[in-house]
Amino acid sequence: MSETFVASILVIEDDPQQIKLYSQALAGYRLTCVTTGTAALKVLERDLPDLIRLDHVLENGEVGTKFLPLLKQTAAHVPVIIISGTLGLDEQLVALQGPDSAHYVMRKPVHLTKLRETVKQALDECGFGEMVRSMRSLERAERLATSERERLFTERLARQYDLLKRLRGATVKPNISQLADDFRVDRRTIRRDLQDLVDRGQLPVVVVEGEPLE
Repeated sequence: MSETFVASILVIEDDPQQIKLYSQALAGYRLTCVTTGTAALKVLERDLPDLIRLDHVLENGEVGTKFLPLLKQTAAHVPVIIISGTLGLDEQLVALQGPDSAHYVMRKPVHLTKLRETVKQALDECGFGEMVRSMRSLERAERLATSERERLFTERLARQYDLLKRLRGATVKPNISQLADDFRVDRRTIRRDLQDLVDRGQLPVVVVEGEPLE
C-alpha cells in the first residue's frame, strides 16, 4: 500500500506566497488552506485537523487572534500555532495565556526548519498528548474517585495516543497482531482503538479496511 498515514493541518492564511511557502515546508502533511477565520470554523464543523496554523491578519479584515477562542471551543484538543509579523509582545503574551490560548507564537519571517520542528513537537506532545497526561496526573493525585471504568478509559486513550504517534508517517497497513503483542492487549482491542482514531479523523480509514470488528 502506497498511502502514508500523515497528520492533517488547517492553515488559516490570506497571503498566497505564504501558503505556497508553508505547502513546501510542510510537504508530507495533509494541508487544508483557508483565508479567513470564518471559513476555518466551517471547516471545523466538517472535520477536525491534528493542528491549526493561524495567521493574525486575515482576509476581509478579520483578525486571527479574535477567532482563537472560537477555534478552541470547536477543537479544544487541537494545538494552535500562530505565525505573524504584526503581533506585538503584549499581544503575543495574551495569545499564550488562558484556557483558549495558542500553544506557540512564531514571528514572521519564520525559519522553515524551526517551523517543521515546532509542528512535529506540537503534534507529538500537545493536544491529545496533554489530555492523556492530565488524566494520568489527576489519577495519581487522587483528585478523581477513579473507578475501574475510568482507569480503563485513561489506558485506552493513552494507548490510542501511542498508536497515533507510531502510525503517523507509516506507509504500510499496521500489523494488528504485532501491535496487540506490543501493547499486551488482544487484536480486538487494537482494531477498536484504530477504529476510534479513524472515526475522529486522526487516521485514514484504510488502516482498518479489511479488518472487521468481531
